[in-house]
Amino acid sequence: MIALLLGSLVGISLGLTGGGGSIFAVPLLVYGLHLDFREAVTLSLAIVGSTALYGAALQTRRKVVLWGAGAMVGLGGIGTAPLGATLGHYIPERLSLMLFAALMFLVGAQMIAKRSDLVIAAIACQRSPRGELHVTWRCAAKLLPVGMVTGVLSGVFGVGGGFLLVPALLIVTGISIDSAMATSLVSIALISAAGCIANLSELNPTTLSTAAFFIVGSAVGMTGGAAAKPHLPAHSLRRIFGILVIVTALVLFGRNLLS
Repeated sequence: MIALLLGSLVGISLGLTGGGGSIFAVPLLVYGLHLDFREAVTLSLAIVGSTALYGAALQTRRKVVLWGAGAMVGLGGIGTAPLGATLGHYIPERLSLMLFAALMFLVGAQMIAKRSDLVIAAIACQRSPRGELHVTWRCAAKLLPVGMVTGVLSGVFGVGGGFLLVPALLIVTGISIDSAMATSLVSIALISAAGCIANLSELNPTTLSTAAFFIVGSAVGMTGGAAAKPHLPAHSLRRIFGILVIVTALVLFGRNLLS
């Protein structure tokens, strides 16, 4: 029941915010289910990846998911997630948790910051006369590096990386923030899968049942979050979750600093 409840919290946050919601998964697994950090990283990636893929499928009928752009970013992360997993093995658990808290703080601050649809012409992908995005090789070359950076963070910390993917998609593609959030779910699913596979050696088979319940709860939360998202102001939601992320980061940092 605890795993179902905690999983639903991750699903709701991921469904409502797209990028940044998955940052809650690792702290909930470490302090809610008492897993060690590297095992929590592996389970977090499995949970977030499967939930993100489910969320992208839910958004298909709204026609806001750019599958080609999301896949290109995800491919960049697939190549670097194993590097992140290797780096993670050499970082002590306490230091990993404190670095994760710092990452959470940055994510929260980014979510609170006011954002608008943004495109920088010098690096933007080309569009057709009808305004449709063309994912050409030149466009892919601009999206792949974002995925590569996200892949390293995914392998080390078990995050999907939506907090990087959403603003990058806004800058390079010029799509709406709603579409960027939905498209980022495709990238998160691919990058999380690669990171999970790279960290499989850390997984204890006895926790698989816990992961299954967590995934079910996360899917239920994602369904509710995705259904509610169109009726709620996106920027206000991100600021609310940003505050929650920062508070969680401060608690996480304090616990590890004083332990």
